[in-house]
Amino acid sequence: MSTKIQTAAAILLSALILFSFSFTVRAEEISRSGKYMSTSLETTGAPVSRLSAATPPVATSAAADEEERPTGDFTVAAISQYIWRGYEMSRHSIVVQPATTIGYKGFSAGLWGNLDMRPYFAGATDTNYASSWNETDFTISYSKKLGIFNLGAGYIYYSLGALNKDAPDRADAQEIFASVSLNTLLAPTMTAYKEMDHYRNWYFLLGISHTHDFTKRVSLKIAATASYLLSTYADAALFNAREGYGGYPRFNSDAAAMDDKFNNFHDGTVTMSLPVKATGQITVTPTISYVFPLSDDARYEMKGTGLKGTASAVDRESSYLYGGLSVCFSF
Repeated sequence: MSTKIQTAAAILLSALILFSFSFTVRAEEISRSGKYMSTSLETTGAPVSRLSAATPPVATSAAADEEERPTGDFTVAAISQYIWRGYEMSRHSIVVQPATTIGYKGFSAGLWGNLDMRPYFAGATDTNYASSWNETDFTISYSKKLGIFNLGAGYIYYSLGALNKDAPDRADAQEIFASVSLNTLLAPTMTAYKEMDHYRNWYFLLGISHTHDFTKRVSLKIAATASYLLSTYADAALFNAREGYGGYPRFNSDAAAMDDKFNNFHDGTVTMSLPVKATGQITVTPTISYVFPLSDDARYEMKGTGLKGTASAVDRESSYLYGGLSVCFSF
């Protein structure tokens, strides 16, 4: 990700913060699925992690449809670790993830970013890097309610930078996606993502969730997802040389990349969150998530693609427990 893109994104998000909190507008309750609280949360409606994700943000407010008024929100989340689709994107560091979404008549546009407060370095343990803005995601989508079905589709552009100044740059990615959900018990949602740039693959995500209201202001949300990764490109040599440019290869039991394409169940996520409506416009949400592999292939791959720093790849983690706090201002 170029310095110009990073700077522009930071300026834009800062301007949105100032705009949102400088003016008081009539609150509109909206449904959203952010990327900011997990990989997790990105698809469960609970993290964003490069949503989190998790279905990308889609504005589906019934009130907005009836009154034909634009809706939006701005969210800032602080999380103990950034995990995206089971992949370790940070370690031993708080990440700050601002996000904003604007919706109108089923259309939605979103902007999300990741700021690593202490980027991980696999070399000397005493190396401390300054905070680094290493990702900006742009999402556009459309959703439509048809009876008990909610249908959605959209496009995501991932503007990616090196995780730290000594890591190799990551190529930008582009995805299109389509989703269908049922307005029934547990709100089952199936989303299919198709990456069409450097990391060619299909990623299928099934999510369920349930919310219990304790009071009008406090509720408990429990969500879970299961995914299937179907790679359409794999080059082990290129992957090892450029850390990711070789697509999604399958890994052996020694957590070493092979030329076979990954084709198996991938990561699962269980998330608990406690949204608290501080005011009509502000919601504070503590969240905790657990991410784990759904197959041996996934376990080997998550170890092999994890951040370096241990003597052997097989000793790396493949399951992650992390949490954080988000503050959302809706308008």
